[in-house]
Amino acid sequence: MAVPSLRRDKPGVAASLKAEFSRSDGRGSQLLSELLDNVLNPKRPVAEAEGLEWCKCLMAGGERFEDFCQTVRAYDHATLCGLVWTANFVAYRCRTCGISPCMSLCAECFNAGEHTGHDFNMFRSQAGGACDCGDSSVMRDSGFCKRHRSTSGSSIPSVPSDLMMMSEHILPRVIFRLVQHLRDGYSESVSDPATERDIQRTLQQMEPLVSLLEDLTKMGGAMRSILTRVLGNHQIYKDLSSGDFCTGEKTYAKKNYDKYLTALKGSGLVSSEERSASSVLDHMAGASNVTILGATAGAGQRESSDEEEQDGSQGIGKRKRVKFCNGTKDPSIVDILKHKCFLEEILFWTVKYEFPQKMVTFLLNMLPDQDYKIAFTKTFVQHYAFIMKTLIKSHESDTMSNRIVHISVQLFSNEELARQVTEECQLLEIMVTVLLYMMENCLVKSELQDEENNFHVVVNCGEPLLKNNTYWPLVSDFINILSHQSVAKRFLEDQGLLQMWMNFVSLFQGMNLNKRELNEHVEFESQTYYAAFAAELEACAQPMWALLTHCKIKDMEEYTRTVVRYCLDALQDWFDAINFIDEPSPNQVTFHLPLHRYYAMFLSKAVRCQQLDLDSLLPDQEMLMKLMVHPLQIQACLSEIHSNMWVRNGLQIKGQAMTYVQSHFCNSMIDPDIFLLQVCASRLDPDYFVSSVFERFKVVDLLTMASQHQDGAPDPEHEKSMLEGALTFLVLLLSLRIHLGMTDDEILRAEMVAQLCMSDRTHSTLLDLIPENPNPKSGIIPGSYYFENMLSAVADFKAPVFEPGGSMQQGMYTPKADVWNIEFDPIMVILRTVYRRDVQSAMDRYMGFLKQTGKFDGNPWPPYRERALLNPSYKGLMRILHCKTLHIVLFTLLYKISMDHQNMSEHILCMVLNLIELGLDNLPEESVEEEEMLGEEHCSDSWFNGTNIATNLHHIINHVRVRVPETAPEMIREPLASTSSDTTCVQSSNTAQVFSLVAERRRKFQEIINRNGSSTIHTPDVRAKTSKWTAPNSTPQLTTTILEVRESMLSLLIKLHHKLSGKQNSYYPCWLEDSESTSRLDPMQQIHGDGTTAVERILIKTAAQSRQNKFSIEEICRKVTPPIPPKKNVSDKKALDKEERRQKARERQQKLLAEFASRQKSFMETAMDIESPDSDVAMDIGSSEKQDSETVYDCVICGQSGPSTEERPTGLVVLLQASSVLGHRRRSTEPKKLPTSDEEKIYPEDTCGTAHDVRITDLQRYFKDSSCLQSVSIGWEGGVYVQTCGHTLHIDCHKSYMESLRNDQVLQSFSVDKGEFTCPLCRQFANSVLPCYPEKNEEKCLWLPCNNKTLHVLIKEVEEQQEQLGMFPSVTNLSKEMESVMKDIRSTTQKKYIDYGKIPGSPDNDFLFMYSVARLNLELELVHRGGNLCLGGAGATTKRSCLNQLLHVLAIHMRLFRIDSAYNPWARLTRLTQVVDSGICDDEKPDVPLLYRDVPSLLMILALTMPQELHKEHFTCIVKVLYNLLYAQAIATFSFRFNEEEREVWKNSAKLQIMDNSEKSSEVLLSHIISELSKGNLYCASNTDQKSMITTTIWSPQSLEYSIQQFCLPFFRTAGLLQHHLFSDDLPCCQQTEEEFGMLARYLRLLPTSLNSNDEVKSFFCLDWPLPALDIVSQWCLEVTTSTESHSKQVMNLLVQDPQWSLPRLLRLPENYNTIFQYYHRKACVHCSKVPKDPALCLVCGTFVCLKGQCCKQQSYCECVLHSQNCGAGTGIFLLINASVIIVIRGHRFCVWGSVYLDAHGEEDRDLRRGKPLYLCNERYKVLEQQWVTHTFDHINKRWGPHYNGL
Repeated sequence: MAVPSLRRDKPGVAASLKAEFSRSDGRGSQLLSELLDNVLNPKRPVAEAEGLEWCKCLMAGGERFEDFCQTVRAYDHATLCGLVWTANFVAYRCRTCGISPCMSLCAECFNAGEHTGHDFNMFRSQAGGACDCGDSSVMRDSGFCKRHRSTSGSSIPSVPSDLMMMSEHILPRVIFRLVQHLRDGYSESVSDPATERDIQRTLQQMEPLVSLLEDLTKMGGAMRSILTRVLGNHQIYKDLSSGDFCTGEKTYAKKNYDKYLTALKGSGLVSSEERSASSVLDHMAGASNVTILGATAGAGQRESSDEEEQDGSQGIGKRKRVKFCNGTKDPSIVDILKHKCFLEEILFWTVKYEFPQKMVTFLLNMLPDQDYKIAFTKTFVQHYAFIMKTLIKSHESDTMSNRIVHISVQLFSNEELARQVTEECQLLEIMVTVLLYMMENCLVKSELQDEENNFHVVVNCGEPLLKNNTYWPLVSDFINILSHQSVAKRFLEDQGLLQMWMNFVSLFQGMNLNKRELNEHVEFESQTYYAAFAAELEACAQPMWALLTHCKIKDMEEYTRTVVRYCLDALQDWFDAINFIDEPSPNQVTFHLPLHRYYAMFLSKAVRCQQLDLDSLLPDQEMLMKLMVHPLQIQACLSEIHSNMWVRNGLQIKGQAMTYVQSHFCNSMIDPDIFLLQVCASRLDPDYFVSSVFERFKVVDLLTMASQHQDGAPDPEHEKSMLEGALTFLVLLLSLRIHLGMTDDEILRAEMVAQLCMSDRTHSTLLDLIPENPNPKSGIIPGSYYFENMLSAVADFKAPVFEPGGSMQQGMYTPKADVWNIEFDPIMVILRTVYRRDVQSAMDRYMGFLKQTGKFDGNPWPPYRERALLNPSYKGLMRILHCKTLHIVLFTLLYKISMDHQNMSEHILCMVLNLIELGLDNLPEESVEEEEMLGEEHCSDSWFNGTNIATNLHHIINHVRVRVPETAPEMIREPLASTSSDTTCVQSSNTAQVFSLVAERRRKFQEIINRNGSSTIHTPDVRAKTSKWTAPNSTPQLTTTILEVRESMLSLLIKLHHKLSGKQNSYYPCWLEDSESTSRLDPMQQIHGDGTTAVERILIKTAAQSRQNKFSIEEICRKVTPPIPPKKNVSDKKALDKEERRQKARERQQKLLAEFASRQKSFMETAMDIESPDSDVAMDIGSSEKQDSETVYDCVICGQSGPSTEERPTGLVVLLQASSVLGHRRRSTEPKKLPTSDEEKIYPEDTCGTAHDVRITDLQRYFKDSSCLQSVSIGWEGGVYVQTCGHTLHIDCHKSYMESLRNDQVLQSFSVDKGEFTCPLCRQFANSVLPCYPEKNEEKCLWLPCNNKTLHVLIKEVEEQQEQLGMFPSVTNLSKEMESVMKDIRSTTQKKYIDYGKIPGSPDNDFLFMYSVARLNLELELVHRGGNLCLGGAGATTKRSCLNQLLHVLAIHMRLFRIDSAYNPWARLTRLTQVVDSGICDDEKPDVPLLYRDVPSLLMILALTMPQELHKEHFTCIVKVLYNLLYAQAIATFSFRFNEEEREVWKNSAKLQIMDNSEKSSEVLLSHIISELSKGNLYCASNTDQKSMITTTIWSPQSLEYSIQQFCLPFFRTAGLLQHHLFSDDLPCCQQTEEEFGMLARYLRLLPTSLNSNDEVKSFFCLDWPLPALDIVSQWCLEVTTSTESHSKQVMNLLVQDPQWSLPRLLRLPENYNTIFQYYHRKACVHCSKVPKDPALCLVCGTFVCLKGQCCKQQSYCECVLHSQNCGAGTGIFLLINASVIIVIRGHRFCVWGSVYLDAHGEEDRDLRRGKPLYLCNERYKVLEQQWVTHTFDHINKRWGPHYNGL
């Protein structure tokens, strides 16, 4: 049956088969099987269209497949959306509605849900995803959209059995055919390119089949459940898969199955050979499995025997192998896979083919089916190890990673499912095992500490696995499942897992070791350090944070104890493995100590959240000593790096130091490190700890009281910086409370304050800089309500501002005054600064605040802040402040600073005072008075009596024995000292104090070790400290001498007060002035100030602590001897004078800077600001007085002044640019709206440019070409606009300047070859020089006192002048330059915007172009003035106008064209001439009738073609004559707007009132024109069009008068501006726009002299007819009526003119950016019909274009560049849809302008990275529009680059 049936109609066969199936004899099944054997024959192509059609028909059972789909969809009871998307899809995430942080929604569900006011963002999916709408395990029900909100599918009927019957039988075969194809296409060698191509072909061939399956999944729940049954059925798979089922194709089936088995062999995590080797290792390492790498003798021996097998010593150490099976409960994790159903094999092939997108989408589309989801998750877990093995080997690991996560995030985000597979499928064991396996091939021998005996191995960060983040998908999944409490609990309960995990973490312990280069600069700077930081953060820290999340409650305390115990074990093993004893190796550092950090963080959590006893979690003293070594080494190395001691290691070491403290890493790195050191400090002996710090910072040698000392480890130039580092570290250690008792609120507040104090921040920067708390349940989620509240409490919002220069600020947050006053904490700032300059920035801002508020005028010191209370567990930390070692250091440093020793700095003193003050604020419990009871005689041989700082402050040190070089000043003074009687006393009583930090530290260490050994605790004897001092490494040059000191810390502090204040005896105890007790004084009131304030504050606190201190202070102050070392008086006076001189110099400098700034500001205003009418510092082009005979110009290059001459002309620096701004004007005052739906459209027909193009085309069709080209103006699109900065230069100077620019090698942002340059003075962009015409005094014609010439005489004079020939100017330098600039003007625009004539390059064309340039520049100036002249001369444009010079250049060229008298419009305007009948010569078209002509164009022609200089009286005459024509045009235009009846009424009414002044009456003229034009039946032709134009308004004489004035105003404005520029007249101004007509009529001298200034001006008052009005109007009307027959349809368009246009505007944008984005980001391009990768919108006309799209390229021009030429003549403004920014194209350059859409915090979101809602910022949009209209993009935007036509 099968073969013939293929030729029959498919629906018929399908229907009959379905009928067969309803019978019970099983015949249907057999027939179908035979048919499918043929249809799905493996020999036929897998996705043959014919075969797929058969499958569809058979499933539909004879119906149309579309109808079948529709029917099945009706039974869909799934409430999940489940829409699957791939990379780059735009989705949404709402944190308010999300339960899982991975939750995402498609745009449709998001927009249909209720998320107003929620914390959501839009994001571009990186790996792909699926919509979670309807899934209550991932998001709250309230966030579901309307479609997925239904609670159950109860309303949906059950599926009829016969509907899906065929599908159930067909689908197994379809899926099996897919599996067969995948098996056939498999080939083992993947590296071969041919194999790669084969794989791609295999995937391509099966795409239609997978698409069919995908379509089936979209049919809904009914079809998905069938697919689930087929995919998961073991029996079906068994029958089909092994090949037994297929009868006819046994051999093929066998071969196919064998291929599958071959592929399956490599699916185990380790091969059988590897497994046997690994079991040997297991056996040798023993059962403890403490170190994975077997730091045991056995493992060591094995290593040596293996080394020969390896490829020698490659320099990176021997590779090691991690043990696997130990700790894993099920060996199946590493075994070869076994498949029992289609789903398993399909996933296997999906992995094998590296996750083809189509397959991934199909598998994910099935997820809404719950049964499938469980089955698929288990299958995914079963294949997990295989997936990761494939990933490691993949060439496209990035793409594959994304696709793996695309699947896994859908499966593991559901807690219930994650828990189920963890329990049933050992997911956690699999993950940890695979992680260990992954790292196995990246291990190298650690070189930390003892290189020879180091058994530890670490990951090598240079390996691709780490460098390319290949481990990312696995770690991401691991973190995802650990975020579920039930899974985390299981992980913490399983000790085997914890052990494996610690083994994994220890692989990162000590990685990326840095060794300090001491001689040569390192040759190659490795950049792998970032891979190391990323690996620690992602693979170690983030899982740690996930676990910590669940250790917040008391119930979990056992788990915390377990983790802490395992951490300590792992650390002990690590110390053993690296062979660590007690000293770290010098000159090496690793920033990676994850084990230390795990220990520290779990310790912190245990004490803070679970209130566990800290001591029960701490190891013994010896272990604590070891624990502190490496974190302390990092702190010391940070200081070394900042002191430039690691400079030979290159920049990368600074990169590491900065990354270590950077906001994304700090709370997983530096914070735990400092906390661990705080814990160690609180439990170890304080003297040991302090001496360790100074030794580690290498400043022990500097801590001598001698003025000179032997050169120690750091060079002298580094010593000061290292000492500052050591003291700063101690202050940090004692001040920070992040883990010692601060609440989350306080931490967040402190972090915020620190960041804001460094600099004002935008909201997003602040979010980024606050260290992330990766605990999602902490409430401190970026952008959360909690965060916003805190931000508003500490900061004020500064709205975005717009500077005149055009640079746009973003919305910023700045600290409140109270924050500076009370909360600014320099210590927190130091901790969080990545760049050291930020600390200075914070101090500068602090100083600004103090000056502004008048709190302090000087140079302030960092304010001291009282610290929050310590958690009682850490009280021991404060013992550091009360140990003798620290007090000796403080005393020594105070002494050295007071004695002006070298290498001391203000910062050191600041930190010393800070430590003293911290000590006073944290005194031990026993009272000070008690300590004072101990007599000094008991301790005469020690430095200090006790450990309390309050007591030790007043303790006087008499003599100190020091070791100094023989050249030291102390040695020279020695003989003098020996003569004093004291010396004998000193030698006899041995009171000289001595001290060695190193010796002390070694002794303490030994003591602790012994104590641990004997398990007895005893208090060491205090006197033991004074053991004889021996200098280690002492050299023969050093000599011992005894230094007389006789100072206490208090006396040194008072000395320092005198020193800092620069006055003798400056300190006087304040309590002596006020007899009341010191308790009344609040030292914390004196927070803000300099060093003297700090000293005073300490002294007040000291006095308050004990009577003895108070007495000592008074005693010291009473001493008569000046408390300053001898011979200081003179130098002090000098120092004082010097300081005063410095102060005065600083003030002078400030004054000069301020003056310079104000000058610069005023210059910028004049040079840059377009709208500053108040600025009267006009850059007059002619700077000399008016009465001079010649204008004098200053050359900005050579600096000479002088007139512009024929031989050495001067020119104005100008920028010529093509402009289409005027062409985009429209009639309506409202700007066009940007379309955001398919219904909305923008039609370009109503723009000025289109209207003028239509007009010139119509004229050229019916009239003579040369006449047409003088009847209109061009340049509305592509006209040339000329602007200047106002600076002048000699043209020869300019040429040499251009030559120097050409030879300049510096890369410029402009093209010198195109003539571009920047003005040498103001740096404004320019591209040409406009010559200044030498002005003769006699040419400056003033107004005649009385105009006694009649109009007739003036008309005659104008006519005579026109008949004179235009003189060719003699060839001079000036004329050459004028010709050159004319060429520049022509070449500025494209040819299509110049050639309008029918004969290309005809003189008429040139003539038209030249007067149009003049017209365009006048019109643009009018636009810049706001469209009218009401403001008169107050417009800012006047000060920089170059129109006078431009008109001169144009006039000189236009005079060369002589207008033939036959065509001269002047004659036709002023005389009655005989109209030539158009029928006489048929071949020649008539001239354009005057009523069709553009009057402003005629004005340009007549004014600029006068052969001699134009006199004002002649100019007025021309304007009067042209006004008559304009008036006639106005009346003719309005006559067409009347309906038939109105025309009749007007025609007859005027005949009745013929009066004397009839020539000037508008009614009479209207009546006459109507009757004249009626003769040509013009109104009849227009009546058909009239219907649509009829308005309901009745025309009254008043409305007619108003309309005529409005019609004539544009001409008045143009004529007024022309007069202003030609004759330098000041423009008048008026208050109301209604007065503008009258004001301009007076200015143009059109009104009769008899009219008073207060009289109302009527339009007909300005008429002055040279001939009887009705006669000349009749002649003009006759011109129209005689030529009407040829163009009766166009007559109305040509005669009815409307010269009024509103100002040019950009499109109106919607308020919310999402409106634009949703409509345009997936819109197809109109040319190529594809969705562009980078869509863009023209904001001028709304055209949708592809940015950089190759598809729409034309002649190597990409679409945006092409559009900028067509739409803006080279200027384009485009909104990039996917980036929300605007780019501006100007000619061959472009720049990123910025964004006009800002978020709620006034901030741009370039590239939509944050995805927050964006709103239109109207101020910014106005700035953009202003820059477009005024053509100032080139001047205001600075960052231009060439686009090479590629945009």
